[in-house]
Amino acid sequence: MRIVAALGGNALLQRGEHPDATIQAVHIHQAATTLAELALAGHELVITHGNGPQIGLLALESAADPALAAPYPLDVLGAQTQGMIGTLLVRELRNKLPDRDVVALVTHTRVDPADPAFQHPTKFIGQGYTEFQAVTLIRERGWTMAPDRDDWRRVVPSPRPQAVLEASTVRALVAAGTVVVCAGGGGIPVTLNPNTGLLHGSEAVVDKDRTAALLAEQLDADALLILTDVTHVFAHYGTGHAHPLPAATPAELRALDLPEGSMRPKAEAAATFVEGTGGIAGIGPLDDALGILLGTTGTLVRTDEPALRQGTARAGAPAAVRV
Repeated sequence: MRIVAALGGNALLQRGEHPDATIQAVHIHQAATTLAELALAGHELVITHGNGPQIGLLALESAADPALAAPYPLDVLGAQTQGMIGTLLVRELRNKLPDRDVVALVTHTRVDPADPAFQHPTKFIGQGYTEFQAVTLIRERGWTMAPDRDDWRRVVPSPRPQAVLEASTVRALVAAGTVVVCAGGGGIPVTLNPNTGLLHGSEAVVDKDRTAALLAEQLDADALLILTDVTHVFAHYGTGHAHPLPAATPAELRALDLPEGSMRPKAEAAATFVEGTGGIAGIGPLDDALGILLGTTGTLVRTDEPALRQGTARAGAPAAVRV
């Protein structure tokens, strides 16, 4: 089975942690353990990852560097995070898969320069600030800031991905038995000039779950796994009637009232992949990727979901789940 596994931000840094390299290395060691299980089970594996905390840190450092006439653009900083996170993942995966080739590939994601997202920034990056600090950053650096739970954080445009430009290269590597780390941070956003055919970097950060779903479709993957810090998608989230969903159809997933800044993009990515390919998608805990695939944890999304409920849904789950 060909699998695209998307690592959530918690795979690298958890909320409130210092963005130190040593802390991220510990989390990536844990992530590599569960990812290696998929490869050892005989599956072809492509790994994507988020970069919100890392690109935010680099943007902050770049903006404060007195040696620079202007901060580095987000597309270039995104490339830096691909290399930084990619090398940590590759080293850990090579240690756990000594008989497999593992490579990190810098990839670009084409976006539409007319995407309305450029006028309405929504993608959180970087650390949290107090409201006073946020107002100061708006005034001094021209950043757009928005509340995120108890903090304020920088938000940047997040246009929809149209294509991962290196998908054919990834396909060839996977077919040769290589474990590939790519499309980090949703890929380096670029636009294509229709008149000249030239690519240009874009001041944005693409949603990594949407890019993972698109890449999985481009690769003819059988499954998309979105690994995060929750055991399941929950129906009636945030209420006294919340309950986990062991399985769902794309339509059921889209009908849920899920948080826009966290679970909603993951649910939409899973639904989009299943609708577009007829494959399966899973959303569940980072430490049990194989369990999500087997239906023992997480939420499995597929078009023939009623059959799933009667067959492969996790033990103890009700025969039917109403949402």
